[in-house]
Amino acid sequence: MLTRIDVRGARTDLRSALRRTSPSTDDIAAVVRDLIESVRVDGDAAVRDLTERFDGCRLDQFALSRADLDAALAGIDPDVRAALEFARDQILAWHEAQREREAKHERAGVEVRELIVPVDRAGCYVPGGRASYPSSVLMTAVPARVAGVTEVVVCVPADKHGNVAPVTLAAAALAGVDEVYRVGGAQAIAALAYGTESIRPVDVVVGPGNAYVAEAKRQLAGVVGIDSIAGSSELAVVADETSDPVYVAADLLAQAEHGPGGAAILVTWVPQVVEAVETALDVLLTSSPRRDDAAATLSTGGQAILVDGPEQAIDATNAIAPEHLQLMCADAGVLVPLVRHAAAVFVGPYASAVVGDYVAGVNHVLPTGGTARYASALRVADFQKHVHVVTLGRDALRHVAPYAIVLAEAEGLDAHAQALRLRVEEQ
Repeated sequence: MLTRIDVRGARTDLRSALRRTSPSTDDIAAVVRDLIESVRVDGDAAVRDLTERFDGCRLDQFALSRADLDAALAGIDPDVRAALEFARDQILAWHEAQREREAKHERAGVEVRELIVPVDRAGCYVPGGRASYPSSVLMTAVPARVAGVTEVVVCVPADKHGNVAPVTLAAAALAGVDEVYRVGGAQAIAALAYGTESIRPVDVVVGPGNAYVAEAKRQLAGVVGIDSIAGSSELAVVADETSDPVYVAADLLAQAEHGPGGAAILVTWVPQVVEAVETALDVLLTSSPRRDDAAATLSTGGQAILVDGPEQAIDATNAIAPEHLQLMCADAGVLVPLVRHAAAVFVGPYASAVVGDYVAGVNHVLPTGGTARYASALRVADFQKHVHVVTLGRDALRHVAPYAIVLAEAEGLDAHAQALRLRVEEQ
């Protein structure tokens, strides 16, 4: 069930040895490129045709009303509403703690400060199709609100009847979302980036999605701001003989049930752990309502990596740079300082990544596909710009201008130098 990869005693580059490849990447890129261009050129008509093609529903209008959101909120189960409110408050508290203070500095008479300015309009992509993800509404819209974004927009695919799950709409109401559109896939990302007759363009697009959504964000970065490449779900678990194999298997299965394209990886230096975890996976899979999706993920992305010990285990996970990393071995906390490349780390047998998916408060919109080497979880700063403000008077300019003039001349930019000479030479 889990593909074995033995790197014990390996002196090779772990990053190359453990690289996960997708043979369909080029095909996806070509398909997405065509979808984006059709939306850019044909707007609503393209979005309508693509929605019918991929989601099986023909929509006359994409937008849902505030009344739709309020009705969904009023109609959901009270326990579900309480859980959504608790999750929202947890997410709100953590992201409030991320608020930055505007920096201010003065040296050589030059005063420099920065303005932290929210974008005007943010687009939040919320997946659908295989499942409903009200948690993704909260994870994207709440930080946007904390950042001070004026208009928060959600795009979410509808089912074949043109409906969006009420729990998703309820989450949008609780998060204070301004606009909801029944549009999904790469066409939603293109519509948010370029705008159509019905959907005004946004400044940033955030949120998780499948390989096509992730590729659309990659191709449209620059046309619109993006958070990270947040694609199919990934989990790596470091385990040893002290780990409960049922816990390990349950957490691998939890991420695998998102469906094909993801990764569920066990890293251990104890061969018997692999056997025990696989046995537990077999048992849990038989009763899983999403058995087919989980099995598909495990068949392509399920791995058991054998290493020499705890330190090489972290070397291996650093090479993989997973979305979620769980340290379920003995002395797990000691290994945390060794972690360099993981989007989110969960420490100890009770810190399941599932807690992070919903109620820890940390964001579950995380970089995937190895991009955790340079990218981070969605945060308040992804919805803000830092604007530098420089102030100086005549005396300060006379002090610093000679240095700037020398540098301008060294670069052959005489007009730069002249702009300062005129000021320092004036009587």
